[in-house]
Amino acid sequence: MYELNYKDEIEALQDDADFEAKGDAKYLDHEDDEARLQWAFYRPSGSHPKQVSDKNVMVAIMAFNHSRLRSLERFDLLNPQVINDDALRVKIRNRSRMLFRAMVDDDLNELVAVLEKYPVFLDLAYDQMINGRIWNESYADPVAASKFLEIAKEMRNERLQKGLKRRLQPVRSFNVDEAKRYLELLSSQVQNLHSIIRMHYAEEFELWMMRTALHPLQKIVWQKQINLLKDMS
Repeated sequence: MYELNYKDEIEALQDDADFEAKGDAKYLDHEDDEARLQWAFYRPSGSHPKQVSDKNVMVAIMAFNHSRLRSLERFDLLNPQVINDDALRVKIRNRSRMLFRAMVDDDLNELVAVLEKYPVFLDLAYDQMINGRIWNESYADPVAASKFLEIAKEMRNERLQKGLKRRLQPVRSFNVDEAKRYLELLSSQVQNLHSIIRMHYAEEFELWMMRTALHPLQKIVWQKQINLLKDMS
C-alpha cells in the first residue's frame, strides 16, 4: 500500500526530551499518508486528536484505535467515512467494544450521548449491557437509563432490561436517610423516567420498607411517595 516506512526515522527521535513535540511538528501534517499513519501508532501519549479526523481513513482508524480521548470526543472526531462504511467500521470494532464496555460501566450519560449521535453502534451497547461485567461502583443515572431504554426500544427485551437493572443504584442496603434522599431524587425526576425504571424502583422501595422497622404512620407517608412512581404508569 505504501512505499515508504518511517518507523526507523521515528524511533531515532525517541531519545529526545521533546520527542512528541518534534514528532508532531514533523508528522502531523506530513504529505505522506504513511508518515501520518506511523506517527499515530508511535506517538507516546496516544494519537493526536487531529489524526482521528485524518482525511485518510486508514490513518483515522489507526489514530482512533490508539487515542486516549474519552469516547464521545473520539467518535465526534472520527473521519465520518469510517462510521458510515460497514467494512471500515469493522476495523475499529475491538476498540469501540472496549469504549462501550467502559460507558456501560459508568453512569450511562456518555453512552446515551454517543448513541444519540451514532445509533449505528447500538449493537455494541446492547451486547455490553447484557454480557458486560460490572467493574466499578458507578451506578446508572436513572434519567440516562430511561433515555437508553428509549433509544434501544426496537431491541428491548427481558435480557436487556435485566442487564440495565443490574447497573441501577441498589436500594437494599440503604439506611432510612439514604433511602429518603434517593426516593426524593427519583420523585423529582419522575417526569423523565421510563416506566420500566419507575416500576423497578417502586418495587425495590416496597421491598425495602418490608425489611425496615418503620412506624406504621411513616410507612403510609413512604407508600404515598412510592405510589407517585407507580401512578405515572
